[in-house]
Amino acid sequence: FQSVIEKERKGDYLGKTVQVVPHVTDEIKQWIQSVSSVPVDGQTRPADVCVIELGGTVGDIESMPFIEALRQLSFSLGKDNFCLIHVSLVPVLGVVGEQKTKPTQHSVRELRALGLTPDLLACRSAQPLIGSAKEKLSQFCHVPVENILNIHDVPNIWHVPLILRNQKAHEAIIKQLNLSRSAGPPELRDWTLMAESYDNLSTSVKIALVGKYTNLSDSYLSVVKALLHASVACSQKPSIQWVSASDLEDATAASAPDAHTKAWETLKGSSCILIPGGFGDRGISGMILAAKYARENKVPYLGICLGMQISVIEMSRHVLGLGNADSEEFNTDTPDCVVMYMPEVSKTHLGNTMRLGCRRTFFRKPDCLTSKLYGNPPHVDERHRHRYEVNPSFVPMLENAGLQFVGCDESGNRMEIVELQDHPFYIGVQFHPEFKSRPRKPSPPFTGSDTGSD
Repeated sequence: FQSVIEKERKGDYLGKTVQVVPHVTDEIKQWIQSVSSVPVDGQTRPADVCVIELGGTVGDIESMPFIEALRQLSFSLGKDNFCLIHVSLVPVLGVVGEQKTKPTQHSVRELRALGLTPDLLACRSAQPLIGSAKEKLSQFCHVPVENILNIHDVPNIWHVPLILRNQKAHEAIIKQLNLSRSAGPPELRDWTLMAESYDNLSTSVKIALVGKYTNLSDSYLSVVKALLHASVACSQKPSIQWVSASDLEDATAASAPDAHTKAWETLKGSSCILIPGGFGDRGISGMILAAKYARENKVPYLGICLGMQISVIEMSRHVLGLGNADSEEFNTDTPDCVVMYMPEVSKTHLGNTMRLGCRRTFFRKPDCLTSKLYGNPPHVDERHRHRYEVNPSFVPMLENAGLQFVGCDESGNRMEIVELQDHPFYIGVQFHPEFKSRPRKPSPPFTGSDTGSD
């Protein structure tokens, strides 16, 4: 939409009335086609297939321009170059126990009314679809039975590609896109081993995740997945202990003593502590107490973005004796502003003003723990998402107290990684390593396996 508005302001439409169709839909199509032509995975030519996900529910007003753009795209590309997979839920009525196909029938009918006909149906269900349900879907949705895929509940999500392969989903897609000559059989041997290995894990590790949004665990989905990848790499199942940062605070001890006691019991009963990113001052005091507990009791600690800044505030208050130490985000009048606005960031416009994307972090001390975790490279490239940074004027004081800033940006002034001396594992990173974690390539700060600190 922004692109369309900018073009209109420049006069690219020559005074014509700007409309959703064709201007917005054309912009969507051009974006898809431009992305699909970009080489990936180090190859010199474009990928064979570009996957487009249109989220939401069919009929939502927000998705209408995108559905229309895909309709136009499918028509211009032709059937051999466009494969539409419609994902739908097949619920089961508790009393009757029957798999109901009506929701899928209605959503397909709505989709066809908008000009798109599914080539495959991906049906979510608790149990495998029975034959009669597939036949009914095929009859009323005009989709061949062999193109009706069932993604039922599995022991772990890594089984999903395996059940799709067993239903020959790849063959249906290859046939639809006319790629039989260039496509080979899927190589899922390592993936199968990984999925089965997780099912056979017997030991678990308790990880206290201290955050603000613990009532909605999806808020930390990337962190949870990164913990899963790292735990499996260490042959353990992750047992995430959700701790609301506010429940750790002294004020909660008076207002809700049971919640306060339970939160501290959970924290102390965990093998390690992780504080993820976040915004706002709610729960900050609880996070500081959690970081203090990890520091004093030698509990493995990983702070991500805000979690790193919390470790700096905690050390400043309880080791340097700066009782008013704080972040400019939480207290603009503090005399000891140990975490400050980045100079180049707008203080009035919050949208699209953060330090975003992949940035390079250089190791100031090559023999540090984090460098070893990454395999001793001179630098690492990780994704960032923040508008505050450690105040450089406090760095010497903190380092003299034992909090070592072992990573920085190319300028040498912006601190990116901290480690605590004389602690088995106490690391804070300004970037978000969870964003680059993968099932068979876990993020090094989450794993710690290279030093035996897992």
